[in-house]
Amino acid sequence: MTTPPVVLTIAGTDSGGAAGIAADVATIGHLGAHAACVVTAVTAQDTLGVRVVHPVPVEVVAAQLDAVLEDLPVAAVKTGMLGSPEVVELVARRVRAAGVPVVVDPVLVATSGAVLGDEAVVRAYLAHLLPLATVCTPNLDEARVLCGRRSGTARDLASQLTAYGPAALVTGGDDGRDWLAVPGHRPVEVAHPSVATTNDHGTGCTHSSALATHLAHGLALGEAAGLAAAYVVDQLVAGSGWHLGRGRGPVAHTVAPGIVPVPRAGGLGQSCPGARYGP
Repeated sequence: MTTPPVVLTIAGTDSGGAAGIAADVATIGHLGAHAACVVTAVTAQDTLGVRVVHPVPVEVVAAQLDAVLEDLPVAAVKTGMLGSPEVVELVARRVRAAGVPVVVDPVLVATSGAVLGDEAVVRAYLAHLLPLATVCTPNLDEARVLCGRRSGTARDLASQLTAYGPAALVTGGDDGRDWLAVPGHRPVEVAHPSVATTNDHGTGCTHSSALATHLAHGLALGEAAGLAAAYVVDQLVAGSGWHLGRGRGPVAHTVAPGIVPVPRAGGLGQSCPGARYGP
């Protein structure tokens, strides 16, 4: 068997198993890569919300990063909940040196409304992490926070975020559409159908991990974005009939997807196909 690429996720835990490190590791494995992980925070969390957040000390986060990056051939990095400006700056220094694709999922507000990143964290993202990212993947609310706006469409916010350096893929627009903007180019829609389900806890983590994994396989950004959207839709459909928890249930991470990535050389291509389904 061919040695798989390594995708490193840097994020918090979810005791309910729906989001964070749990979603990342499952998604990365489903899509044919090996998942390494650095834990930034431990949360007491269920389908109803976040109860407690326990930040991991910065020096422990640093030790985890060094352990992974000094030993494994990391092909892509995905960041999730970082929690403090000190951790954001630390991660920025380490991943800059790695020289691989970086997907930044700026986890600032949980689905339940719990604040997971304050204004200092937002400033650290803008000053340190976004400038070196390949792509950032905020949802509509997070994009507005990053841009300092109370309104704005996903399309316009994606364009604005490219001023900080990365491509930007803003998900969950008011019209349900996702928009990808690459610096110097007009935004393009990442087309995908909507899924009627309340089992959607962890979709943002799943999406950004899928995107990072496809980049690790060597796909161009536009194609990776389309495949990541398709993967999330497939998993939402797979878990739409589940009855887990008293709140918003988890997105499925137990059903093998119908999409098999095809590794090949690629850069930040501008093509952006719609979702693709089935074997």
